[in-house]
Amino acid sequence: MKRLREVRVAAAMAVATVAMAMMLTGCCAMCPWRQEARVDKLCSQELVRTTQSWDGAALPAYPAGKPEIRVLRIAIPAGARLPLHHHPVINVGYLTKGQLTVHAEGGQVLTLKAGDPIVELVNTPHYGVNDGDTPAEIVVVYVASEGQDITVYDK
Repeated sequence: MKRLREVRVAAAMAVATVAMAMMLTGCCAMCPWRQEARVDKLCSQELVRTTQSWDGAALPAYPAGKPEIRVLRIAIPAGARLPLHHHPVINVGYLTKGQLTVHAEGGQVLTLKAGDPIVELVNTPHYGVNDGDTPAEIVVVYVASEGQDITVYDK
């Protein structure tokens, strides 16, 4: 039963990953990392493969229960600082516009620019700052159990 749940979660994650890749690449009609402007066949570029969050901590097991994938597009105004928060679930993001600096509890800092992926911290308080002059935009995929909180704000 546990193995079946793991397979279902892995399948749901694969579907979400393909959907996100298609959304971010316009179904690969154009591949910006290629020299030519148009391509005639599907193209794919693995952005990240890891068992760790960006600070090097091991990712936890997938949550129990019925899987629920959530995809959010988050806009962060220029000069904005997000509140301190943490995520109780695995999530991965892709910065589509602007820049973002993530500050984690313990002093770790990660600076992202448009086109960078991030495997977020799980259960570690952190916040983001857009120090740029333009809005930042990030698309984030959360792997949760149905109805589970994906973000918890810390005081």
